[in-house]
Amino acid sequence: MKPFRPERAHLAHEMRATVRLALPLICAQLAAIGSNVIDAVLAGHVSAHVLGAVAVGASIWSLAIVSGIGMMMAVPPSVAQLDGAGRRHEVGAVFRQALWLALGMGMVLWFAVRHAAPLIDLIGVTPSLRDDVQRFLLAISWGAPALTSYFSLRGLSEGLSLTRPSMYFSLGGLVLLVPLGYVLMFGKLGIPPQGAHGCGVATAIVLWLEMLTFGIYVIFRRNYCGLGLFDHFEWPNLRRIGALAHIGLPMAVTLLAEAGLFVATALIIATLGEDVIASHQVAINIASLFFMIPLGLAMAITVRVGNAVGRGDERGVRYAGFCGIGLTLVTQLFSAGLMLGLPHFIATLYTQDPKVIALAAQLIMLAGLFQFSDGIQVAANGALRGLKDTRVPMAITLFAYWIIGMPVGWWLAFHHGMGARGMWMGLIAGLTVAAVMLFTRFWRSAWKQRWRRAATAMSATA
Repeated sequence: MKPFRPERAHLAHEMRATVRLALPLICAQLAAIGSNVIDAVLAGHVSAHVLGAVAVGASIWSLAIVSGIGMMMAVPPSVAQLDGAGRRHEVGAVFRQALWLALGMGMVLWFAVRHAAPLIDLIGVTPSLRDDVQRFLLAISWGAPALTSYFSLRGLSEGLSLTRPSMYFSLGGLVLLVPLGYVLMFGKLGIPPQGAHGCGVATAIVLWLEMLTFGIYVIFRRNYCGLGLFDHFEWPNLRRIGALAHIGLPMAVTLLAEAGLFVATALIIATLGEDVIASHQVAINIASLFFMIPLGLAMAITVRVGNAVGRGDERGVRYAGFCGIGLTLVTQLFSAGLMLGLPHFIATLYTQDPKVIALAAQLIMLAGLFQFSDGIQVAANGALRGLKDTRVPMAITLFAYWIIGMPVGWWLAFHHGMGARGMWMGLIAGLTVAAVMLFTRFWRSAWKQRWRRAATAMSATA
């Protein structure tokens, strides 16, 4: 096997291109986190009861979000490969079928969220919160079709290497959510206070406005001219939709596996006492915030790798993947340094309780330790998505998180008396195994030209 020796000029070009794509995506992901923060802050100022209902409802809604996003992640690599191959005239047909897939997925999520009572029972929600949790979910469920359609538009734009619109509309939705949520939750302008239900209504309205304005933007912006996106009506084409679902469904399962791991970890830690769950919440909030950086980079890597596959550029596939992973390691060095160097200071930003600060600082240091494995796994997964390689990564993720991570965490937490620290060590184990296996998968794919099969599959489904 020949060593990978990138030329300096090509390397610099690839890094600039990846950063240029990634920065707006990072901002868009931070805006998504910001909407959760706004919901929590507004709910907390209404009452502790409303905050509890919104927190539980948002946890259930997050499972719907990752399912929808995962399915629609099939769009960016599909569009990127066509764009790289100089076949932009075929993008419109793929996009129209992606909209049908988004509508179908949105309706499935709408139904699932409205009938989440068994999951509420499984979580063990306090009876006093149950009605408000259900009202929150009934309201926010109406935003599910808008959410999936919005991500089909995002996928189109990002696949064309146009990532700024994702940032514009995500930040715009964040700005709009503040006054709308305030009016509906507190009861202003003649509207009665609606608490948790108002939070769900506000979020659903913002999702629809984001989707509609993004659609109008795509129709009239010249960057999308010549794609024939809305030239004519097109009925669902099961072959094209099946090709998208073949890519998207494993990604939805992958995201659910990861989200489910963290949700299950939180539920297990919740049995250890209020101080422990508070400490976990502080640490996981910090880890989630910093995770948006490698996640944005991973989305950019998907586009760059997809472009190279479309061009049939063997070296370009390697440059895009390995440069992106290298950039991710740089960002993770920064986040790990902060978490390992200033754990107590970070914890004091959230609470003044000495017990919570002490344990949260320990968990933040553990979060610092898994920054590199977390960055590598998400970046390598992004590179593999660019190859439309999603089924094996799905299997790797399920194995790493649920066969390795969860059992190790449970064993350390309860059989060795390590509590929350043990569960977090399980997270480290799962993320590390995923990082090694996913990176190895991309390395072999890049060198053994497995990516050529992705290009062949693209031609076959066009």
